[in-house]
Amino acid sequence: MQKKIAVILGDGIGPEVTQQSIKVLDSVARQFKHQFSYEYGLMGAVAIDKTGDPLPDETLALCLRSDAILFGAVGHPKYDNDPLAKVRPEHGLLKIRKELGLFADIRPITTYAPLHHLSPFKNNRIEGVDFIIIRELTGGIYFGKKHLNEDQTQASDDCVYHRNEIERVAHVAFAYALKRRKVLTLVDKANVLETSRLWRKVVQEIAAQYPDVTVDYLFVDHAAMQIIINPKRFDVILTENMFGDIISDEASVITGSLGLLPSASVGNKLALFKPIHGSYPQAAGKNIANPNGSILSAAMMLDYFALSEEAELLREAVMWNLANGFVTKDIDPINNYSTATIGDLISDYVENRIPSRMNKENMVISKSTII
Repeated sequence: MQKKIAVILGDGIGPEVTQQSIKVLDSVARQFKHQFSYEYGLMGAVAIDKTGDPLPDETLALCLRSDAILFGAVGHPKYDNDPLAKVRPEHGLLKIRKELGLFADIRPITTYAPLHHLSPFKNNRIEGVDFIIIRELTGGIYFGKKHLNEDQTQASDDCVYHRNEIERVAHVAFAYALKRRKVLTLVDKANVLETSRLWRKVVQEIAAQYPDVTVDYLFVDHAAMQIIINPKRFDVILTENMFGDIISDEASVITGSLGLLPSASVGNKLALFKPIHGSYPQAAGKNIANPNGSILSAAMMLDYFALSEEAELLREAVMWNLANGFVTKDIDPINNYSTATIGDLISDYVENRIPSRMNKENMVISKSTII
């Protein structure tokens, strides 16, 4: 198989973690006789610094001629700390979603037994947690009309949804539910918001097309509590843009590390794959960032390419690393391995170069010396 992949390294730790995904994808290509080619584009703070635009037209054009997009992270403190900044790195992320029609964000929430001790939850709460949050990505309050009065004493943000925006993401969610445990939960605020009432009406209508899927409905505040109290109850969660943004970050703490979670933003013709974490500028250039979220995002890309065996091998490799204590500083502050070493180990696993015995001391300094 031949695939063209647009690579947007972005800001902060984005370049470091994405480079490990490319390393791992190259191993997959060698092992399974595929051809992956990469073309690089700018986005985020680095793009503003070089072009004045958080998402240059050249990057959009690059994405449009690619089969998928592998993305790092955006964000920089100099923009975060300036409330008057007219252009921000995050504007590039909103724009690429809108311009490429990436209307559904897919975030798997999975726990790993070797890391249960890192979770703020008790083991009996998180053992076996495995659900997916599907968030509408190009509508709602983030894209609504914004207003600030002249003396800056009153502001408003409109939340607008059209039936077709709800329908298309709902079909994605029902399709996922059919492949899983066949339970879909719509999260809304239909007791207060007119947009939520439209969401509930449309989803109820669409549910008739999926008789094998059980549908339940939770207000977002109750859903937020249930994610804490009983996360195992969920299979597929469907929700609107802002609610999805908030509850997916809430759910991410279940695993014990933000660095482990992948995501996919999909549309009718393209998809973008990225870890859910931010740019973490404090760690940039130090070779300490956790690349697993990016590597697992690459696994989701392989699923998108219908390369399910290859995708499962990557997930198996990540699990092998975790089970054997090959983790980054965010997971173990004392006994940890570099960003590059984690990528090397996963590449070695993919290409069957992991022997039964390894010298861990050499691994610390990124030397995969085998004994």
